[in-house]
Amino acid sequence: MCGFIGFTGMIDSRQTVLSAMMDRIVHRGPDMGGQYIDDGVALGFRRLSILDLSGAGAQPMKSADGRVVVVFNGEIYNFMELRKELEEKGHTFHCNADTEVLVHGYEEWGTDLVYRLRGMYAFVIWDTVSRRLFGARDIFGIKPFYYYPVPGEKGLLFGSEIKCFLEHPLFEKAVNEKALRPYLTLQYSATEETFFKGVYKLPAAHYFTYQHGKMETRRYWDCAFEPRETDFDACADRLDAAVHESVAAHRIADVKVGAFLSGGVDSSYITACLAPDNTFSVGFDYHKFNETNYAAELSDKLGVKNYRRLLTADECFAAFPDIQYHMDEPQSNPSSVPLWFLAKLAREHVTVVLSGEGADEIFAGYEWYADTPAMAKFKARVPLAVRRALAGAAKKLPYFKGKHFLLKCAERPEDWFLGQALVFEPEEAESLLQPAYRNGPAPGQLAAPFYARVKGQDEVTKKQYLDMNLWLPGDILLKADKMCMAHSLELRVPFLDKRVMTFAQGVPTAFRIRGGETKAVLRRAANKTLPDEWANRPKKGFPVPIRYWLRDQKYYDIVKSYFTSDYAAVFFDTAALMELLDDHFAGKAANQRKIWTVFTFLVWYKRFFIDEK
Repeated sequence: MCGFIGFTGMIDSRQTVLSAMMDRIVHRGPDMGGQYIDDGVALGFRRLSILDLSGAGAQPMKSADGRVVVVFNGEIYNFMELRKELEEKGHTFHCNADTEVLVHGYEEWGTDLVYRLRGMYAFVIWDTVSRRLFGARDIFGIKPFYYYPVPGEKGLLFGSEIKCFLEHPLFEKAVNEKALRPYLTLQYSATEETFFKGVYKLPAAHYFTYQHGKMETRRYWDCAFEPRETDFDACADRLDAAVHESVAAHRIADVKVGAFLSGGVDSSYITACLAPDNTFSVGFDYHKFNETNYAAELSDKLGVKNYRRLLTADECFAAFPDIQYHMDEPQSNPSSVPLWFLAKLAREHVTVVLSGEGADEIFAGYEWYADTPAMAKFKARVPLAVRRALAGAAKKLPYFKGKHFLLKCAERPEDWFLGQALVFEPEEAESLLQPAYRNGPAPGQLAAPFYARVKGQDEVTKKQYLDMNLWLPGDILLKADKMCMAHSLELRVPFLDKRVMTFAQGVPTAFRIRGGETKAVLRRAANKTLPDEWANRPKKGFPVPIRYWLRDQKYYDIVKSYFTSDYAAVFFDTAALMELLDDHFAGKAANQRKIWTVFTFLVWYKRFFIDEK
């Protein structure tokens, strides 16, 4: 896992600019750096050595004839299979790094290379003959990719992190006024254009070509849930085999490999399959916010060493500006804070860790995927046509007690479900903003194209599909990559594997949600390796005690200093912000998520637009 940057177009002091851009992402690759410059493109690379630690695996990597030049961030897990196939076709390899299969794969298959890859990746290939850039992002969006078309068709900037663009003389730094409105509801940047105006994310499962000043993107993969499994126990057996095979593929490295371990089934299952030498856990020195004892107990059962530590509010608030700097965009999921410290702890001992991200999205693990007992009872008694008629009428009315219940029971998640995060209701978010920042898309507008692709599917599948396309790459995987790479740590996610996903698409909804139990077939599969207590433990996420921190005078004052600042008034009704904060501090309301989401944005803005001139 590494980081790359690049740009087209001719500017003064290209090598100096390229070096400065590379320095911005040195944390992604402290082991080695490399550059490639010709009259069409400048490429820079920072390497974290994982496979083939020698200089032979250095990047930018060129083909023998110099036609193809590649920069690549990630891991290709089927690179040995591809290498064998390419060697049989006459290609000669010069190192053991997986990067080289991209070079020869492009020579052999061109852009069709993306259909053959199994892994996590973002890469760019410069074809010196056609003078074309070609690049892609993996099917889940595990690895980030950003690009900035320079205004006036003066070139293209691209890279693993936005912050490297700050060093380019043609980059115009400005806030995207349309990003804030949906962020306040969803807690992450959900638009294709980022919080930096003019900077875009290449969506997951997309590739691009850039030639003659024109950028074209295309989706090359999409998930399609088509139930094939018919026997629950047999399905669990096959899933267990698929997970074990994926973990085996993900453990390949020439450096030490460990595992993140919480008290939940996902990380516990991965850890049990991996059986590493070391596991890592963090919690908080606060009542009911420390689950590291579960991790320690499982580690003892597995005979592995567990490193753990408890975090204080002081160190979390002190680190928060650095956290938002490394995130590149504001992201208010509280779990990014403990993840920062967890990655730091792990990097003291290993270079690679495996983790359990993705299981909830592809096997339906979130509570919102399942009916509550009251919903199940109502659905059993009231016909679907009647429920939909009631929901249709309720949707047109102002809020009343029971409105959301009726909407949820209509089995039309497109009318209410926006994903796993719902911080501010859209109307409340709009009322909080200054007029110039109310014009961004509503969260429902962002969700609609994804719901359109799964029209006719059941409600659980619709929710999963939305989360796989918005929440997973925009929140879960983004913070996982950025928090780990901030500490030069490679994170691998075996559930988010092409072969595991192929299997998951064949699992019927009744095996995903069974009797109100979420990700039921995954739990049954995990139970073949894990004790009952771990396989069946309810999902808790990564709880952070921000509710209590914000009722402490010290931390209230920190947040207040941001809420009452001159720059806060540019974006928000600051009197409304202080009402949220004061009501929470006084115990009149539980506004912690709303406060934290606004606070996060202001910390990000101060770091990039005030502290950094």
